[in-house]
Amino acid sequence: MSFKVFDKWELDDITVEDKGLVRYISLDEVLIPHTMGRHVRRQFAKSKISIIERLMNKIMRTERNSGKKNKAYTIVEGALDIIHKKTKKNPVQILIQAIENTAPREETTRIKYGGIGYQIAVDIAPQRRIDLSLGFLTKGAMQSAFKSKKSASDCLADELLLAANEDSRSFAVQKKEEKERVARAAH
Repeated sequence: MSFKVFDKWELDDITVEDKGLVRYISLDEVLIPHTMGRHVRRQFAKSKISIIERLMNKIMRTERNSGKKNKAYTIVEGALDIIHKKTKKNPVQILIQAIENTAPREETTRIKYGGIGYQIAVDIAPQRRIDLSLGFLTKGAMQSAFKSKKSASDCLADELLLAANEDSRSFAVQKKEEKERVARAAH
């Protein structure tokens, strides 16, 4: 018996194009995307959590939704419904494409050498790439929903669609490009 995401979409035909992220994007079939923090104590265990639940957890990090899992659940489910209506494609595949397109490949870190601090460019670990990507996507969606007539689901759907198409109007794509531009300048 196979489970569907929100009892609507199959995960069998979903592909991850970015080879660096394949091991860290979990497409396991779960009945309800809610692990109740079982992964917290083990290092790197969050890569085994469903990517849908990780998106919900990122939505819960904002001030207005802090700790409200049901609200995050309805926002994500509504956004995936809207994406499916607009594109007639599997919205989980759109989510994966958005994550791949907004995951930065390098960033800067501060090095102190001989009393002088300066920035150097470093590659980003795949787990951090996904965390940054999900953070950019949810922050962009929540910022556009704030003091707006559009619902959070509409804004998340718009952000995911723009990011999946690598549109420069996407907040997440802008943040990725900014982070990589700063890293290129630090080479």
